[in-house]
Amino acid sequence: MDTRQTDTFVAAKWDDEIVPQLVEYIRIPNKSPMFDADWVANGYMEQAVTLMSDWAKAQSIPGMTLDVVRLEGRTPLIFIEIPAANGGSNDDCVLLYGHLDKQPEMTGWDEDLGPWKPVLRDGKLYGRGGADDGYAIYGSLTAILALHDQGLPHARCVVLIEACEESGSYDLPAYVDHLADRIGKPSLVVCLDSGCGNYDQLWCTTSLRGLAGGNLTVKVLDEGVHSGDASGVVPSSFRLLRQLLSRIEDENTGRILVDGLHAEIPAERLEQARRAAEVLDTAIYDKFPLTGALRPMFPKDAQGQASEDLSELVLNRTWRPALSVTGIDGIPSLQSAGNVLRPHTAVKLSLRLPPTVDGKRAGQLLQDVLLADAPNGATVTLDLEKAATGWNAPAMSPWLTQAIDDASQAFFDKPAMYMGEGGSIPFMGMLGEKFPGAQFMITGVLGPHSNAHGPNEFLHIEMGKRVTACVARVIAEHHHASQRGETTGAAVVADSGTRHGDHGCC
Repeated sequence: MDTRQTDTFVAAKWDDEIVPQLVEYIRIPNKSPMFDADWVANGYMEQAVTLMSDWAKAQSIPGMTLDVVRLEGRTPLIFIEIPAANGGSNDDCVLLYGHLDKQPEMTGWDEDLGPWKPVLRDGKLYGRGGADDGYAIYGSLTAILALHDQGLPHARCVVLIEACEESGSYDLPAYVDHLADRIGKPSLVVCLDSGCGNYDQLWCTTSLRGLAGGNLTVKVLDEGVHSGDASGVVPSSFRLLRQLLSRIEDENTGRILVDGLHAEIPAERLEQARRAAEVLDTAIYDKFPLTGALRPMFPKDAQGQASEDLSELVLNRTWRPALSVTGIDGIPSLQSAGNVLRPHTAVKLSLRLPPTVDGKRAGQLLQDVLLADAPNGATVTLDLEKAATGWNAPAMSPWLTQAIDDASQAFFDKPAMYMGEGGSIPFMGMLGEKFPGAQFMITGVLGPHSNAHGPNEFLHIEMGKRVTACVARVIAEHHHASQRGETTGAAVVADSGTRHGDHGCC
């Protein structure tokens, strides 16, 4: 591969076609079904499908076919088949994945920005969905076009673009099973929906955390009463809820106290965390809008001394359980608060799990710990909404490790980095079960301050170009590995992927 020619081709494609396409895509409020119950009637998803399909059909890739597949009662899926070229193998296969549905608007956008208002500024394209994950179909096909531009061989490629990822990819297993014969036996799965620690090199995701969570409610009264009359006699539902939370979390350190919610961290992941910490340094926490003199959650020893090892923060974020309270009910706003002992307090719990902890087992442990021996005999309920297992990437084949590092060196002039992500993406675990034996390249452009799902989301355009070029390089190297007999494809395993939940991407 001619690195300079690839770089030039990809950059021109992005500037001339992809960025203008993404500008139009951002204007479409095609929220995922979880956030738009009337998505069919509103027609926005169809607009996004049409926009992307029309562009894809116009690309000059010999033999390419595109179908918009529609199963009854499900979101549509764009399915693209590209035959092997220039001596590549049609028996081997590369599967490239992305999604086109979006998160909802959220509040807090800067005055001159908005979720459906594309704004180009300082090499970034602001607006909902450009980086998560609208660029995927464009980047995938451009990577393949870059190979054709140089007459380079590649194996057969399949592109799947779903429209349900932000709702938990609950339609994807049905489509993968439905299309199993057409998909074939991929030996490499490329996903462009992940994050990056910085914009200076290629980052690959090695793991994702699981998630268990739901609504915990503590009720002490059938109705509110005067706090002057009842306090000291009737226990506070808030205080009792605090007691329950202290069963699972050390409020001084944030450490999760339930042994079954922890997992042994593989040696390879420890080393990758160490290397990532060396590269990122204080950007590990500086990327967040910390207020005042807030200190990060470094682990503390028995004497209460906090560690200064930055790799511990990487591991906290990727391989250790962590509890967040993401919502609260039963408490009025400050403006509406009166002297009332409230009847109940409810909180929404989000417990991140190590990648290898079974989500359903974790949910059961939460129930066992929180519902046993209710304090003061209060009425305690836990409505478990989410119980999803995470994902730990299979061991990477030497050819892929070399290909990824070579690609990063070629287009970033720096080595590739590997790190887990702290979020939960159910489809990754599902794809791992659907395609056993396949290798995974999980990468993306969601780096510092890109703020997917939140206000002021942006796509770092230069990162998008370089990731696209890296994918082209890896697909080219996949061909050589296939010729050497170093790739192993596997057919779709039916009725798999059920351990990873059906809740939204989070």
